Amino acid sequence: MTPGFENLDLPVRPRRRDRRVVVTGMGVISPIGNTLEEYWRGLLTGKSGIARVTFCDPSDYPTKIAGEVKDFDPTLYLNPKEARRLARFTQFAVAATRMALAHAQLDPAKLKQDRAGVLLGNGNGGFPTVEEGVRALVSKGGRRTSPFFMPMILPNMAASQVSISFGLKGYNSTIVTACAAGTQATGDAVEVIRRGACDVMVAGGTEAGMTEIGLAGFCAMRAMSTRNDEPARASRPFDALRDGFVASEGAAVLVLESLEHAVNRGARVLAEMSGYGVSSDAYHAVQPSPDGASAALAMQRAIADAGIQPTDIDYINAHGTSTPLNDAVETAAIKSVFGEHAYRVPVSSTKSMIGHALGAAGALEAVACVKMIEEGVLHPTTNYENPDPACDLDYVPGKARPKKLRHVLKNSFGFGGQNACLVISKYD
Repeated sequence: MTPGFENLDLPVRPRRRDRRVVVTGMGVISPIGNTLEEYWRGLLTGKSGIARVTFCDPSDYPTKIAGEVKDFDPTLYLNPKEARRLARFTQFAVAATRMALAHAQLDPAKLKQDRAGVLLGNGNGGFPTVEEGVRALVSKGGRRTSPFFMPMILPNMAASQVSISFGLKGYNSTIVTACAAGTQATGDAVEVIRRGACDVMVAGGTEAGMTEIGLAGFCAMRAMSTRNDEPARASRPFDALRDGFVASEGAAVLVLESLEHAVNRGARVLAEMSGYGVSSDAYHAVQPSPDGASAALAMQRAIADAGIQPTDIDYINAHGTSTPLNDAVETAAIKSVFGEHAYRVPVSSTKSMIGHALGAAGALEAVACVKMIEEGVLHPTTNYENPDPACDLDYVPGKARPKKLRHVLKNSFGFGGQNACLVISKYD
């Protein structure tokens, strides 16, 4: 036996798909609050996190608004020296994980470390650090580059640092599928537990890509809203006057456990991760396929994986970006999956309040789904004021709505046509 590996817990475990996976803890950093409680209260009341950009001077750009995280202090979660060596997206991930583990009442020091892992979604890595590095290179020369520059910018460093900070030595990976990353990372973490590779997974997404070059790039694509005079009303999914998405940032982490592990430690189970589906449009770099067929396929696969029928879905948390094409295509895809039932299933978009957090979006929305199941209430789609004939479903406009939920569907559709969906269920 290799020296130093004598005490590893390495029993032979068969591949299993019948292992139930549950959520036991959640943590959030968001434009409407940096705790789970603030985030949830903001969603229920329709609070907007959208305001004028502060990360650069946006005067020269047609879009001047974003959903920035406010009042975030990394030293509440990391020692100051360590915090200085980590990019903002990594700081967010560690903060959300620390809160999620506390919420789960799970002490990582008491886990079998090789049976606990990390799987996070991310889109841009340390994008602001890249911009800062290039500016320093041009103004001061390359010899002034920080020795921490390279590890700070890599997309996998959030998952890596979470592993380091909490001693999680099991399966560790990063999903980089743009807007679908947070959802796909969560679904892949479910599969890791199902197949018996880990008992506990820290999963979700993190994004902090606010930069001038990012603003310039999205403006050049004409993908973002220019409703600058009314920031709180700019993100308006499914509304006839929607004119683009609003970029944002944040992180959300869910503690996932095998049901057996959760029950054995007496954990409070918040919800069950019952279904997961993935597909690809194979169509275009940034536009969804107009027929919505692959988006529908991801929904169908998630529902089938949960062992239920479309008519069992009580609510859909939409990708709902507020772009003219996405919202119409998603609506059509929902209709193709659900038929007449589509008109009886409420649909809402979390992005109407927090904007589009790219790689973190799906995880932030999955947290919202768990809270809606727990509390028996749907958060609204804000700013839905003008009906669009192409978007004619029940989008829960304006205010929260009581609703008992058993199964909810979470949709995420990313650049590159990468689609991921989850079914999250009430735990029995």
